[in-house]
Amino acid sequence: YSHILFPATASGKNAAPRVAAKLDVGQISDITAVIAADTFERPIYAGNAIATVQSADATKVITVRSTGFDAAAATGGSATVETAAAVADAGKSAFVGREVTKSDRPELTAAKIIVSGGRALGSAEKFNEVITPLADKLGAAIGASRAAVDAGYAPNDLQVGQTGKIVAP
Repeated sequence: YSHILFPATASGKNAAPRVAAKLDVGQISDITAVIAADTFERPIYAGNAIATVQSADATKVITVRSTGFDAAAATGGSATVETAAAVADAGKSAFVGREVTKSDRPELTAAKIIVSGGRALGSAEKFNEVITPLADKLGAAIGASRAAVDAGYAPNDLQVGQTGKIVAP
């Protein structure tokens, strides 16, 4: 393959550098646009500037910021599907479990509307008193700044921004 793509999620950002290292190529992170087969755009400086990156590697290992692209068509396309045989477990790690938080709210990274609060709210009680009813009325996801999360006003999974979840409402 000439291009190996991963979503710019926790799982993708965990796997992509390992694949790039195995292939002895550089990784291109968080692309938001494709200019050519070897040229991509990605945000830098916390999104305040856009860098154009070109790679001469034979295989491009890329993480893609999914909010930067339109959804693919559900039908059509011409890619072939190949079945790959599973390999035996090396025994170096084990899956212990997964805890998924259920919520009636939209997923933060895919929400069209996000109500977010920060340190100025002053307390967890005030955060919930102000942000939750507004989000309920708007059918919105709830986000929080790093300062609000660090102060304990909101759980870590609500953190948005450079050190949290990347959102594009």
